[in-house]
Amino acid sequence: MANVHDVAAYILDKQGAMSAMKLQKLAYYSQAWHLVWSERPLFSSEIEAWANGPVIYDLYDRHRGQFTVREWDGDPGALDADEASSVDAVIEAYGSRTAQQLSELTHRERPWRDARAGLPERSRSNAPISQASMHEYYHGLSH
Repeated sequence: MANVHDVAAYILDKQGAMSAMKLQKLAYYSQAWHLVWSERPLFSSEIEAWANGPVIYDLYDRHRGQFTVREWDGDPGALDADEASSVDAVIEAYGSRTAQQLSELTHRERPWRDARAGLPERSRSNAPISQASMHEYYHGLSH
């Protein structure tokens, strides 16, 4: 299994520089869809339901304070063919959207909303988004 830093490096190699928020959302969707297509996680890092959508703290800890991310300390070659295929499909489906569009999309989807159940819209939270909720929701979209 790749780690989240390998996935981030892979996304940046494929897409080029982007905002940190967009990188977060593409990594989130890569995890979600890989869970559906491969029935296993793409990476082990936890995803949290922050006010601006899903955030992987392990990525945030490295890009904190940066708006644009150009490169990442990870090994894009660490992804196996199946993992790379999932990320490629996510980039194809979501890569042309802006960070704000991706954030708004995650706000309409159940995994983020359920993890933040009962919280005011802009309230801080580090509630985890479970892999089970991601798998269930995105699997339902694939039919």
